[in-house]
Amino acid sequence: MSGMAVSRPDHPSLLPALLLAPEPTERIRRSGRDWAVDVACFVLAVLFGALMLVLTSQGSPPPGHPPRLLDVTIGALGCLALWIRRRRPVELAITLSLLSSVSATVAGAGCIALFTVAVHRRFRTVALVAMVNLATGLVYAATFPDPKKSYWAEVGSGAVYSVIISAAIVAWGMFVRARRQLILSLRDRALRAESEQQLRVKQARHQERARIAREMHDVLAHRISLLSVHAGALEFRPGAPPEEIAKAAGVIRASAHQALQDLREVIGVLREDEAEDTPERPQPNIADLPTLIDESRRAGMTVRYENRLHDLGAVPTGIGRSAYRTVQEALTNARKHAPNATVSVVVDGSAGSELTIEVRNPLVNAASGIPGSGTGLIGLAERAMLSGGRLEHGPTPDGEFRVRTSLPWRGEAARANASDVNA
Repeated sequence: MSGMAVSRPDHPSLLPALLLAPEPTERIRRSGRDWAVDVACFVLAVLFGALMLVLTSQGSPPPGHPPRLLDVTIGALGCLALWIRRRRPVELAITLSLLSSVSATVAGAGCIALFTVAVHRRFRTVALVAMVNLATGLVYAATFPDPKKSYWAEVGSGAVYSVIISAAIVAWGMFVRARRQLILSLRDRALRAESEQQLRVKQARHQERARIAREMHDVLAHRISLLSVHAGALEFRPGAPPEEIAKAAGVIRASAHQALQDLREVIGVLREDEAEDTPERPQPNIADLPTLIDESRRAGMTVRYENRLHDLGAVPTGIGRSAYRTVQEALTNARKHAPNATVSVVVDGSAGSELTIEVRNPLVNAASGIPGSGTGLIGLAERAMLSGGRLEHGPTPDGEFRVRTSLPWRGEAARANASDVNA
């Protein structure tokens, strides 16, 4: 998803840089919000260190404390080190915790470092750093006790304060971490949904282009092959009677007109300004097979047609269209590769079983010279597969080329059962 375009928020300077990165693991520059937080953390650490310095200097006698110069130096270095807390949070937190055993002014920086670990690391690491912080708090209380209080009372109160403060800091940091992870997961889901939507759109476009390509091939290949046959007849018989020439010219004109009309209908699907409610042109169906075969016969082909169905209109529209395209492509191939050969077309089947279309023609060495794309049978196989059927094609032992399509034909009972299941 790294290639996905991430929409920018209206006010990116108010968000952490982690939420602005294209990928959660990618490091980018600090945002305006990060600079403001870092400055605030630095100021708070300095103020807390100054407060601890004042508290350890008051009283008569004053409570125990480390040497002033060492204490102030460690506190100042700890506050400055907060500027790298996002790069090395664990190392910084452990270092400041260890230094807090001999310095009171670094305690504020240590708390902020612990909070950073709770925000950016897993609970196991956070628990380890918190235990180090508690241990160093006990060491400080035991090393610099208040002379006005009991030693063990001072150590016990120091342990209680350390537990309460560390638990509050860890809880707050883990809450911030959980909230950020929720936001990141929501962003990841949005990106994944957008990616899947783009993939679905791309697949839909690819399927639509493939469908249009199949339609153009099925329609135009048949029409153009008819044109080529009639034009070839005129070329090889220039002395034919005027009646035959006029008849062939009329067929060429009608076929060209029909090819242009079919091409216009298919290309119209690609136009963006096409009205959505424009009714589509009726697609040919198995009931149009007699017209298709008569058209091929007028072009000079010898076609034996055997219809073993009682009613072509009873065939469902989907498989009926696939059956029509199968016969159309098979006749086109026979016209290209076996001119003047006898082609047999057999339609058989029954409701509740399957519809079979078988087209045969003898294998001959002659060819019409009509170029082919070689994708017609591939398109028929795709059509059959989409309809749940299968396509078989190839030479037979009898010296013929056979194209056979088997398409599932569900009867009324099967369709009623499917309707009941869907309901």
